[in-house]
Amino acid sequence: MNNLEIEKAKEKFGTLIENQLKRVENLKLQGDFIKYEELDTIIIGVCGGDGIGPAITSQAQRVLEYLLDDEIKSGKIQFKVINGLTIERRAKESCAIPKDVLSQLKECHVILKGPTTTPKKGDGYPNVESANVAMRKELDLFANVRPVHIKEQGIDWTFFRENTEGAYAAGKEGIEITEDLGVDFTFVTTGGCERIIEAAFQYARANNKTRVTAVTKANVIKLTDGKFLDVFYKISEKYPEITADDWFIDIMTAKLIDEKRRREFQVMVLPNLYGDILTDEAAEFQGGVGTAGSANIGKRYAMFEAIHGSAPRMVEEGREKYADPSSVIRAGAMLLAHIGYTEKANRLYKALDICTVCEKKITITGRDTGATSSEFADYIMKTITEI
Repeated sequence: MNNLEIEKAKEKFGTLIENQLKRVENLKLQGDFIKYEELDTIIIGVCGGDGIGPAITSQAQRVLEYLLDDEIKSGKIQFKVINGLTIERRAKESCAIPKDVLSQLKECHVILKGPTTTPKKGDGYPNVESANVAMRKELDLFANVRPVHIKEQGIDWTFFRENTEGAYAAGKEGIEITEDLGVDFTFVTTGGCERIIEAAFQYARANNKTRVTAVTKANVIKLTDGKFLDVFYKISEKYPEITADDWFIDIMTAKLIDEKRRREFQVMVLPNLYGDILTDEAAEFQGGVGTAGSANIGKRYAMFEAIHGSAPRMVEEGREKYADPSSVIRAGAMLLAHIGYTEKANRLYKALDICTVCEKKITITGRDTGATSSEFADYIMKTITEI
């Protein structure tokens, strides 16, 4: 290895550090959370993404428009459809989010988003950043909130996953020093830890939860995970009525399948990578990632999405109309609750439970052996009228 390779790596690393230090300063300037009740009109952006995204997101929009019919007519709610967040366009323009798409997203208050394809090595696409990661950073959606509730099994979990830092913060900024050495980075800031952990404890207090658990690997990843854990226990002192404890990510993945212990967990707060892994595992108890919704919360914007992928193979085989819209519809219920329509959100949650767990009068199989996403949305809306 020659000195030139080392100097290039140092220069790139220096740029990364400069950008993160600027971000630290911006964190200190943040204002308060938006108050939806004070807005004349709440703009809900609907961004289908790619793959099966447009097919399932359009059905979720139908369900929300059905529930919000009066508010749409009065002008309190406005839907804005945003196209263009496809892998083909992102690859062509070599960007995570096209500029005009980002501009339209910023005109909205909340966003219902379909899945988007993230290129991987060898698939023929350029190395563009994940649209999800970019959106979280651009809109500063620092809290990824994923609930998993299964009454029959005594499971009532809410995960607070940090969205803008950790191992995903510089996912495309790794350095290939030589053919034999690659280096990736993980970033953690005090301010970033404080706001996600504070959000978890505030949620616990507001919803009468008695336990908040931090999940790290601080015994090995001592500096960044260690900072997350230090901040966790410092903030926990402000919430003496709530039990604060921590588990390592490896044993926590095991404890979620321990029928005796898993019922004890309530609210969990995690750095980015661990949160991604653990919430997918947790969703399996609810019926898989195809049934789970996800909220991405910031102080100005909020984005709600399905947690599964874009399933390009289904599109290639002409099966997108048979894709399961349950996950993005559940995300729509979370959106309703977030903007203050709790009663409508609860009706939608109940309808989803009836249609996917209790009655199951129609079944989504992903093929013509089952219902289409449109037929499932019709089933949801019919059920809502009967609740």
